[in-house]
Amino acid sequence: MNLNDRAAAVVRQLVADPARYRVQTTTLPGGATVVDCGVRSPGGLAAGVLLARACLADMGHVELGPLMQEHRGVRPAVVVHTDHPRLACMAAQYAGWEIKGDDYFAMGSGPMRAAAAREPLFEHLGYRESPDACVGVLEASALPGDDVAATIAEKCGVPPAALTLLVASTRSLAGTVQVVARSVETAMHKLHELGADLTAIESGWGCAPLPPPAADDLAAIGRTNDAILYGGSVTLHLRGDDDALAELAAELPSNASRDYGRPFAEVLAAHGGDFYQVDPLLFSPAQVTLINLTTGRTFRGGELNAEVLARSFGEAS
Repeated sequence: MNLNDRAAAVVRQLVADPARYRVQTTTLPGGATVVDCGVRSPGGLAAGVLLARACLADMGHVELGPLMQEHRGVRPAVVVHTDHPRLACMAAQYAGWEIKGDDYFAMGSGPMRAAAAREPLFEHLGYRESPDACVGVLEASALPGDDVAATIAEKCGVPPAALTLLVASTRSLAGTVQVVARSVETAMHKLHELGADLTAIESGWGCAPLPPPAADDLAAIGRTNDAILYGGSVTLHLRGDDDALAELAAELPSNASRDYGRPFAEVLAAHGGDFYQVDPLLFSPAQVTLINLTTGRTFRGGELNAEVLARSFGEAS
């Protein structure tokens, strides 16, 4: 199973029809390919779905569906499921690579991470790739230059001409979709932080509301986080001890955090804008369901919070 090869198939679909997906492809002087999905190009919902699929190395299904909410009718939601949550979510989708250059910053995700294997997480996963070509996704407000692409390629162990970067800002439609598609990934990462055995998780399903695009990237970061923290619902099928799963169901949701209860933008402001001061236990779905495939028992924890969502999304009461 080559995650980068699978993501490359999604890229081919995206770049083959730029008019449909409203994207633009550029080849940098050093040879790297950059696909603008929502920085200068408009991108859109369809591009966002493919962007999320590329993040998952196409090891999961992503779609936009209806979500019924009491007193607010139907709103769009991002629905994702995968039978390979450990690799799809943790080795590919998790935005664990901070990309830095001269006056450039991006959060890097996608299967290029499995080629670079720079994060301690990959030691726990016991997984690394040596692909001929790499695919990465950048959450950024600007397109990367040749120097940034060359650095990424070097760390992935491929020539720049073998690197493809898909880029979208958080406030773009495509960027919003791909971030909100991380409901299962957020649960998986929280389980990792809690010391759970990720190999015991056989499948995951998640749903989170698609927020309206915000005026700037910082506000968009708040809304996309809140979509999962206060509106995300995740079901995991796994094997384990019932007593242990009952405890996990209580610890896993976002309401187990001391920072729970306010829109993420307010929480971040209260910590001086420093993400690393925010309680890491906050980053998890609002509601979780754990289904023990060994015993057939189900354990639930957390709750949806429509009030905080409405505040975050700028919706009139």
